[in-house]
Amino acid sequence: TVRELWVIIKPSLSSGEKENLIREASKVSTTLVVEPEDIELTRARSDRMDASRGGEPDILIVETIEDLVRAKEDGRITCFTLTVKNRGDEEAITEASESSADYVMVRFKDWKVIPLENLIAKIHGKSKLLTVASDVEESRLALETLEIGTDGIVVDIPDIEEINRIYEVMRRVKTRPAEIEEAERIELKTAEVVELKPIGSGARVCIDTCDLMREGEGLLVGCQSSGLFLVEAEVHKTPFVAPRPFRVNAGPVALYTLTPGGKTKYLSELKAGDEVLIVDREGRSRTATICRVKIEWRPLLLIEADCDGRRIKTIVQNAETIRLMTEAGSRSVKELSKGDKVLVRLEEEGGRHFGTLVKEEKVIEV
Repeated sequence: TVRELWVIIKPSLSSGEKENLIREASKVSTTLVVEPEDIELTRARSDRMDASRGGEPDILIVETIEDLVRAKEDGRITCFTLTVKNRGDEEAITEASESSADYVMVRFKDWKVIPLENLIAKIHGKSKLLTVASDVEESRLALETLEIGTDGIVVDIPDIEEINRIYEVMRRVKTRPAEIEEAERIELKTAEVVELKPIGSGARVCIDTCDLMREGEGLLVGCQSSGLFLVEAEVHKTPFVAPRPFRVNAGPVALYTLTPGGKTKYLSELKAGDEVLIVDREGRSRTATICRVKIEWRPLLLIEADCDGRRIKTIVQNAETIRLMTEAGSRSVKELSKGDKVLVRLEEEGGRHFGTLVKEEKVIEV
């Protein structure tokens, strides 16, 4: 189920401000929360669903169990709303869900994380749980809690730029299995290894994330932003080193890596708190936060490969634990030979300006 974005149109706004917010918010939202007297204005300016405490809205907002039961008897789509201040409020929300509320909209007064975890555990799959948020950080927290998150965000500010930022976060957060499976996939191709050359020591980067990667997952890195190799996380048991599934031994500081939003960054730019893009061999991707970036001087190996008539390159630490992804699995760089096939991402055209693709720009990287 797609997560929903609701936007509150506050009655304190002027008529012009309401019209502008309705028009702009309708581009990214699923539902507009309005006062009864603004339902007509909303329907004249938007094709989105409307929710209100009175009148004849698409979704009727109620504040008591009694009103909820009556509305359901009348066949209405309902949203039960409550500010969570204590355990009693949690119990009231659970009761509303058990009384067949279609939606539950919650605000949190002081404690936020633990009450939200409790509610997700109790009502997920019964009613759609929405949390009121006023910025990106609150929204992300709600969407990622317990790896399930809320079913939507209700934005309580009239700032269209922040609303758009929250929308982008909602598009990028993929914590539920269905979201990961249905996400737009990165096209990966096979490239043939044509050159392997030890090149001495250099500053290589290990990216330690706040996540645990599985076999077949890693980061896309490369010497050229237009040609990135899929390097697997350290997920395999070896005779001498324990698995470190949070880590990708990515390569030298000057390599590019693909990050959320389709941008690239140099490995040297990454730091704790930044986001990277975890990719699997099927092209499925998800976002992870960096815990630590560790730079050490190690022997390096240059790898060159051909794909669609183009030569692309990457450099990795010359050690058994670094593995490049293949269609069937992965292979240690110490076992790679000329003619082997590895997975890469190839960009068809354009160059990068501070990490952003500019299709019309001509850039040569060798």
